[in-house]
Amino acid sequence: MAMNNAALITIVNEFLNSSDESDSDSDIDELLLNEIRVIRGKRPRLQHYIDVIALYDDQEFKSNFRLRRDTYGYILDLIRPDLEKWPERFGRYPISASKQLYVALWMLATPDAYRSVCTKFDIGKATAWRSVLRVVKALYKLRNVFISWPTREQAENTWTKLEQQYQFPGIIGAVDGTLVKITAPKVHPEAYICRKHYHAIQLQVVCDAELRFIHCYAGQPESVHDMRTFMYSGLKQKCNEYFFPEDSHLLGDAAYTIQRHIMVPYRDNGHLTAAENLFNKKLSSARMIVERSIGLLKGRWRCLLDKLPMTRTDLIPRYIIACCVLHNICLLRRDEIEIPILIEDPQNNMVVELRPLDLNVEDRN
Repeated sequence: MAMNNAALITIVNEFLNSSDESDSDSDIDELLLNEIRVIRGKRPRLQHYIDVIALYDDQEFKSNFRLRRDTYGYILDLIRPDLEKWPERFGRYPISASKQLYVALWMLATPDAYRSVCTKFDIGKATAWRSVLRVVKALYKLRNVFISWPTREQAENTWTKLEQQYQFPGIIGAVDGTLVKITAPKVHPEAYICRKHYHAIQLQVVCDAELRFIHCYAGQPESVHDMRTFMYSGLKQKCNEYFFPEDSHLLGDAAYTIQRHIMVPYRDNGHLTAAENLFNKKLSSARMIVERSIGLLKGRWRCLLDKLPMTRTDLIPRYIIACCVLHNICLLRRDEIEIPILIEDPQNNMVVELRPLDLNVEDRN
């Protein structure tokens, strides 16, 4: 009984080990109950997997964590201060910053459940949950550093490159939305049921010619129309000459309405002229950059492709945007991915796999 009590005290302390732990709610309560249930029959864990990671060659490391070792080190240096904060309240010091980042990257890059991750990294569910949350919050704080609207020079470079590639002038980016599958929220779950009959939340992105995100917005239920999400996202407020120099514009699909700085295809009523059909074809080809960027995002960070292990709708957007920050960091560091890029085909309701060579992205070497 004494050992059981000591273990219980240790578990409770884990929940008090972070300065921003106002997030204690039913998610944490469930984790605590799960930990208490296994005190008498502790699950087996791997005790030296961290040592195994150190022995990975570059290919093995990237296969497991979806980025190069030097990119991992770069991210760790950026967010280490947030991961090493001492708790303001009574509690244990968190696990090492490097281990927290490994745990978080594994959760974001794989469809593994927390139970599997706990076994692999020899930690409890509470520790794993808090480690991922710390990393997500630290990355989310950097969103305006790595996801930013282009400068005039960057905009000119983008529209020059895209005009050369697609013969479509004045494009500084393309906008589109995608669904991220989630576990049924505990508050108003019916609002998040999508037309494919699963719970989902919307992510809207704008990308440039390099597939980097220049604007991201997440959080609306699937039931909210794309155009209304566009309004909520703040993009509507950016539609002016300051953000769109030289009468430049974004490309969108038929879910958006035409505006001065948003170009969309002609509605096909069966009577389009040859010129209108050609316009639609060129617009569709150029707009594929945003489909590719979303496919690259979900192909690298599989939690956005399978199911995000989170029920709290206040935290889900942070997880999604954190993945978008990682996406941009990898591209800025030329950390290319070699796995197939996944692109959703809405007409066929299936996932199409494109190899990196099919992406029509210039070799940067």
